[in-house]
Amino acid sequence: MRQNNWTLGGYCQAYWRIVTGHHTLEDRSVFPHLRRSEPGLDAVLDQLETEHVEIHGRVDALDQALVGLVGTDGTGTLDEAALAAVQRAVDVLTDALLSHASYEERELIWPLARHAFS
Repeated sequence: MRQNNWTLGGYCQAYWRIVTGHHTLEDRSVFPHLRRSEPGLDAVLDQLETEHVEIHGRVDALDQALVGLVGTDGTGTLDEAALAAVQRAVDVLTDALLSHASYEERELIWPLARHAFS
């Protein structure tokens, strides 16, 4: 059981590092470039930046749920409530990521193509 927890934790940490790196690149480089190049995108970029913060809050919530799952009684038995909390946190994060990616692609594909980020 401990090895499974370590494996899951390692996978989640690597995935979250990629998401954080992606959002950081957008927030620090891509979005400022688009704001300068296409001022009509301000509302879209504001929304995407807000969603980045919200997504990271959901990542933190999932992390806490995972800590709760690992921090059960230590007998190796599965805590159904802790597992359900992890599933809920995964579902909320998944919905947020899919919605965010869809909106971002729909709203930015042409501005990115026009301004050398294709």
